[in-house]
This record gives sequence, structure tokens and C-alpha cells, in this order.
Amino acid sequence: MEAGHKIIDAIPTLAWCARPGGWNEFLNRRWHDYTGLPSEEGLGWGWKSAVHPEDVGRLTAKWDSILDTGEPGESEARLRRADGVYRWFLFRVEPVPDDARQVFEWYGTATDIEDRKRADSLRAAEQRTLEMIADGASLGDILNELCRAIDVQASSVISTILLMDPDGKRLWQAAGPRVPRGWLPAISPRTIGPRQGCCGAAAYFKKRIIVADVATDPVWADASRDLALQNGIHAAWSEPILTKDDQVLGTFALYAPTPRMPTRAEIELIEGAGNITLIAISRQRSLEALRKSEAELRRITDAIDQSIAVLDVDGQLLYANRVLTDYTGIALDDLRSLGFRQTVFHPDEVERLEYEGQQGLSAGIPFGFEARLRRSDGVYRWFLVRYNPLRDERGSVIRWYATSTDIDERKQAEDRVRKENLALREEITRSSMFEEIVGSSAALKQVLSKITKVAPTDSTVLITGETGTGKELVAHAIHAASKRATRAFVRVNCAAIPQGLIASELFGHEKGAFTGALQRRIGRFESADGGTLFLDEVCELPAETQIALLRVLQEREFERVGSNHPIQVDVRVLTATNRNLRAAVADGKFREDLFYRLNVFPIAVPSLRERTDDIPLLVEYLLERSAKKAGKKIKRIEKTTLDLFKAYGWPGNVRELQNVVERAVILCEGDTLSVDPSWFAAGLHGASETIGAAMGERERIEVALRESKGRVGGPFGAANKLGVPRQTLDSKIAALGIDKHQFRH
Repeated sequence: MEAGHKIIDAIPTLAWCARPGGWNEFLNRRWHDYTGLPSEEGLGWGWKSAVHPEDVGRLTAKWDSILDTGEPGESEARLRRADGVYRWFLFRVEPVPDDARQVFEWYGTATDIEDRKRADSLRAAEQRTLEMIADGASLGDILNELCRAIDVQASSVISTILLMDPDGKRLWQAAGPRVPRGWLPAISPRTIGPRQGCCGAAAYFKKRIIVADVATDPVWADASRDLALQNGIHAAWSEPILTKDDQVLGTFALYAPTPRMPTRAEIELIEGAGNITLIAISRQRSLEALRKSEAELRRITDAIDQSIAVLDVDGQLLYANRVLTDYTGIALDDLRSLGFRQTVFHPDEVERLEYEGQQGLSAGIPFGFEARLRRSDGVYRWFLVRYNPLRDERGSVIRWYATSTDIDERKQAEDRVRKENLALREEITRSSMFEEIVGSSAALKQVLSKITKVAPTDSTVLITGETGTGKELVAHAIHAASKRATRAFVRVNCAAIPQGLIASELFGHEKGAFTGALQRRIGRFESADGGTLFLDEVCELPAETQIALLRVLQEREFERVGSNHPIQVDVRVLTATNRNLRAAVADGKFREDLFYRLNVFPIAVPSLRERTDDIPLLVEYLLERSAKKAGKKIKRIEKTTLDLFKAYGWPGNVRELQNVVERAVILCEGDTLSVDPSWFAAGLHGASETIGAAMGERERIEVALRESKGRVGGPFGAANKLGVPRQTLDSKIAALGIDKHQFRH
């Protein structure tokens, strides 16, 4: 036990140990030094004499409950310092069990939390002040409540608040519940001046005045000094309450019964209380001025031929002008009691308007929305509702003004145009839904059948196929046949965007999110809200963007780069790739969970080699379009040219066919289309031979890339090994869908 006492004595904080029943058997040196109690006085239950009388009962009850449970515990109380000043401490105790798990001793510590309690008290006082203002309490009640909160923190001094006369020459005592009645002649009224006491001088000089000894300080004139000393005022510290433009509203002061300088804690209390008092006075005066002007304002708003509503800071209706009450046919008191939004707005829009209204009120800036308001005869009409805030001199919102402008005729016209456009779009879709997907082969019919089945749903579609097969046309066709056809179709080529910018491109970014982000940018997902987003070359997404895309697909929300605010979206996602995503998953380059999310409904677009029967139709379609663009009339195609088209392997698929037809149209000088056989010299081996040649060429390119570790150009690159120009090899790699990056390691 002796060894334990030595350890406790060495701890650099207040500590003690007690017997199982709570009887104190040892207090360390720090305890005695701090409290000034002799060793024998602190033993047993003698320690209570150092605890603030108001806290003894509560602390003892807490200690008894801890002894009953045998569990660790803690409590807060004020402890008297050797100089008589009380400070807040956090008392903690821990039990020490024996082998039978019975408590045979308690160890405790006390940690100074004065600064934290003071800060908490000031925050609570400010919150309570604002609540009382909102509840309509009088200024005197608010200031007295503030003084009570300060007196709890500084029990050795007495607080008071003096307010300035309208003439700006005298101060009158406005609050101070603990101020003895005999003190009042010494502190109020107080003429402002350099020798008019602590508060008079603080108001005169517009700065804090510290009087450590009233008996000797020159700010007190002889007559008032004698009066102060007779009433037990021996030290005083005053803080002027100043507006932004340096106008004195009053003073906050602490009076002490003994001569001394204020502690740092008391200085902080003076500053904090002065700021809170300024808030209370400013808010109260603003509200009083507002109340005086509201009657005149109501007369003005009633004369305006537009619906106007006045709301408090939380959006509750305070007043509605005559135009609005006449329109709704509901009296003002009923509008307030029944709830304006629930009573006046269309039931289908109440939930949306509640959300948008709260968002706008929280932001504290002007906002608006369109909504339907019920007329007195039960008819709903469309209105544009705009909210504007009214602020006090501190910039705080104290009222909202909402105006409503009838836009029903405009909305009806927009609805008619929308319906007409929808009908026209449906007619176009019925007649030529797949106008650019030309062909009648079995392979293409299978694709069109899948488009028809999946388009009405919201399922995610993964479109695969070689480069140039028309994957984007398939995506367009799905969108055009879906219920989202009237909304946006947004395309993103993932391979064409630098990886460092792809997240910003898809999800947008906030101003300052990264170097060069000079303003907020809306991403493609937000642009496609309500419509369709087509992600071409989705295999090129970096790993971190794959994670973000997975979240959007699962939760229908995302965050802009540089923001932590989630944004809800309703977007259908279509994706396409010319690579084998399963192989990419196996290689660890594409997330498996994302693959299954994208591959809900796969559509494989056949290559042109697999649909050679469609080549004549495709050539006719492409010829007509190219000739029209070139301003030529071409009536027929040479048979040899058509045979060349059928025999060629088309590694670039429909896109390559389109380019060849366009080139032939440009060079055509008559009304018959023909091509130079040399254009196809490398690929005229028949369909099957072409496929085999293409496969052999692919193998040779992959071997060269493997040997050069994915490098195309340079003396050790694949192009040099194969003896072809780099640009030519790049084109072949793209046409064959070879991933050159896989050979780098």
C-alpha cells in the first residue's frame, strides 16, 4: 500500500485512493498543494470541504452510485483552489479488484476542465439567447438570463449589463440578478466620461477598462468611489458593447468584493458575454423595428397586384397579402394553422416542394420553383414561386418573402408542344426506328430483336463488337425506343479522355477541386439525368472511376470531385467495348462486380464478315447519303465493284465500308460507282481466306508487340520488326482490337 501511495504522490495531477466503502485514505501532494487543505483534513470525507457547496450533494450522490455498482465512473464539480477561487474539474474513479473480483481499493484523479466548461457555457448562453429571442422574450429577461449563466462560471464576482440612453450620455442598469440593491446607486445611472467609474469610462473610451482597486484607480471620481467602496465594490472590469460602426450600445461588467486583477478566464467571460449581449440587443432592436414596419409593409403588399407571402426563418407562414388570400379563398389564420404548402399546393408536389424549400432556406440565398396552386374554385394553376431573404445588419436572415407569378398559359403551351413533339417522334420512330442500322441478315435481325425487347426496360446493356460495327447506333436505337426517348442521350468516349480527367468528365467537379478547376462543372451523369448515358470503350475506365461507376449503378447517386454532397440521378446506362471484358476481369484490369452490373443484357454486334448478305443494302444506303452530301447523282454500281465489296474482309467493318464508299463517290465522274481494285489488294482472298489472313496478321502483330514489350514506334518497336510504318501498324492494331498495353509487362 505504501508503494502505491508513493506512485500516486508522483503523479503530476490531483489523485487519491479510497477504501471499498468510499472512505478517503490518501491524497497526493498535488491535491494538498492545489486545495491548501492539510493532509489530515482531506481524509475520510473531509475532501468535501474543498468542493463548491452547490456541487457537494450531486458529487456525493454520484460517488454513492459508483460504490453500489463497483464500476468505473466520472462526474464534474467545482474545486476550490488555495486562493479561494473555484475551478471546474472532471473527477474519475477506477476500482481495483482482488482475486475474488471484489473491490479492495479505489483510485481517482481530478482534471482541470475550466476552459472547456467556460467555452461550453458561453456557447450555451448564446444558444439560449437566440432561443429566447425567437420565442419573443423581452430584452430584460434575455439579458438577466445571460447574467445568470455568467455568474455560474464566475461565482466570486457579480455580473451586470448597462444599456445606453437614447441621448448617448448615460448608462442605466438593465440586467444583473445577483446585484445587491444597495449597489444600484453606485453603478446606475452612470454618466459616460473618463472619471465616471469603470462602465462610464469603458463607454467613453470605447475599450475595456480594468480597475484592480477602486480605492486608488483614477477612473473613479471621489464621490462615486466612496459610494462604490461603501457598497463593497473593490474591483471592477467593464467591456463596451460596440456595433460594427463603433456605436456604444451599453457595457457588460464584473464587480469583485476584493481588490484584484481579473483572471484570464474572467477576461474571456467579459469578451464572450459582451459579444452575446451585442447579438441580443441587435436582434431585439431589429425585430422591434421589423414589427413596427410590418403594418406599413402589409398595407404596401396588399396594394400590389401579385401574390406575396411573408415567412419566418424556418419557412413558417407569417403573413399573406390580399391577392393570395383572395386567390386561395382561405383566411390568413387558417393558412397559418393548416400549413400553407399542404393546403395550397397540388398534393403530387408537396413532398418535392418540402424538400426544395428546406434546401433553399438552409442555403440562405434566393431560390425558386414552379408549382401548381389551388384556386378558390378548386382549379390548380401553374405559378413561378420565388423566395428572397431579408437580412438584419449582421447579415442574418430574419424573414423570407415569396412571390407567385401565374405561368399557367406558358405551361399549357409548353405541354402542347411537348405532346406534339412526342407524337412526331413516335411517328418517326415507328417508320424508321432503325433507319441507320441497315440490313436483313439473320445475324442483324437477332440484334434488332434484342433491341426491341430491352429498350422499354431500364436494364443496363453491354454492347460488344469489333471496331466500326455500329455499337453506338445500337445504343441510339435502344434510347429511341425507350420511355426516355424525349430526354437526353449523352455519349462519352472513355478512351478519348485523359484518365486523370475522366472522373471530372463523368461526375463534374467543384470550383477549386484541383488545379485549373476555376468554376463548378456539371458532369455527364447530371446532364443525362432522366435520359440515357452511353459509355463507349468502357474498358478504358481507370480503377477508381470503375468504383464510382459501380456506386452510381447500385445506389443511383454520386459526388462531384471535390465535394462530399451526394447527388441523386435517374440515368439509364448503356456501355460498349471492342475488347473482351471477361479477359480483362481475369487479368485484373476490370472489376468483376462492375462487369456483372454492366452485363445485365449483353448484345453482340456482328462484324461485317458475319453479315455479307447485308453489304449490297449497306452500299446502296451509304451511296445515297454520300452522293447527296457531295451533290452528285449516281444511279448504279458496277457489278465488279459490288463483287469486290463482297470478297473483301472489312477489318474496319461498316465504318471502313462507309469511308470507301465516300471516297469512291468523291472520285466518281459519271453516274456509275466503281472502285479501284488496288484499294483491296491486301484483302481480296474471299471471305474465309480474309478471316484467316486477318487472324494470321493478328498473330504476327501480337508476337511483335510481345517481343517489343508493347512498344510500337522506335528502333526496337513492333513497327520496325514488321517492316511497316508506325501509323499503318497503329491503324491495324485499332482495326483488329488488339490491346497493346497488355504486352508491356
